[in-house]
Amino acid sequence: MRSEWENLQNEFGESSAALYGLVSRSLETALDASELKAKVKVVMFDQYGTVVDMQGGLTGFVTPFLQAKGWTGKPGSFVTWWRRTHFENSMIDALLGREHTPYREIGHRAVAYTMDRAGITYTDDEVLMLVAAIERLKPFADVPEALARLQTRYRIVVLSNGDPDMLETAKLHHGIPFDAVISVAEANAFKPHVATYRKAAEILGVGMDEVLFVANHAFDCIGAKSAGMRTAFIDRRKRPFGRTPHQPDVWLPDIKGLAELMV
Repeated sequence: MRSEWENLQNEFGESSAALYGLVSRSLETALDASELKAKVKVVMFDQYGTVVDMQGGLTGFVTPFLQAKGWTGKPGSFVTWWRRTHFENSMIDALLGREHTPYREIGHRAVAYTMDRAGITYTDDEVLMLVAAIERLKPFADVPEALARLQTRYRIVVLSNGDPDMLETAKLHHGIPFDAVISVAEANAFKPHVATYRKAAEILGVGMDEVLFVANHAFDCIGAKSAGMRTAFIDRRKRPFGRTPHQPDVWLPDIKGLAELMV
């Protein structure tokens, strides 16, 4: 059994290590920011989950629907199942190397599967209704002001797995005047396929290393970084990034922090 002194020593040792890690990361971020400011011309955002609150927004939308169906599970879990199924199906679609399947269609399949899994009876119209909610998602509270600040210095752009018409409709609900909104349909694949990032840079007429790609998802940052872009990981969910050679250039808690760093 450890003595009180050993417990205190262990506690202070861990605290010191945590503090050292925090200071080291802050210094690295400051150095990276100086380099990024000198090079970056475009700040490019993932939309679903980075700009708009997908988990929270969809959970709020499905809650009364699930209650009316008499389903007693957690609405947040339903949305997580839905999103994970959608992600898996979109990755399969990209790997097949065939004609790109629209995001909306992947969404219909994912929602139907999730309701089958949950034992919920439904109609095709209800599936369409649930997926359509994605187009009406609102931005995270810090996003509008932060993006307005970033836009004073850089072009701000969306690169999304969403279909072009879905992204067009979404503009009415998130209200952010992006300089460009690009769908991966242009590249005939879903992110994180390398073609999606390269096509976006080509459309914008910039080099890959002149783009800072921003996402709340590690897979998207990994895809962009491996393609040649710089990346910013927005760690809203307080999760590890994971072991990969494609680590983000900067790691921040929210978009507000990104604006403070880059402007």
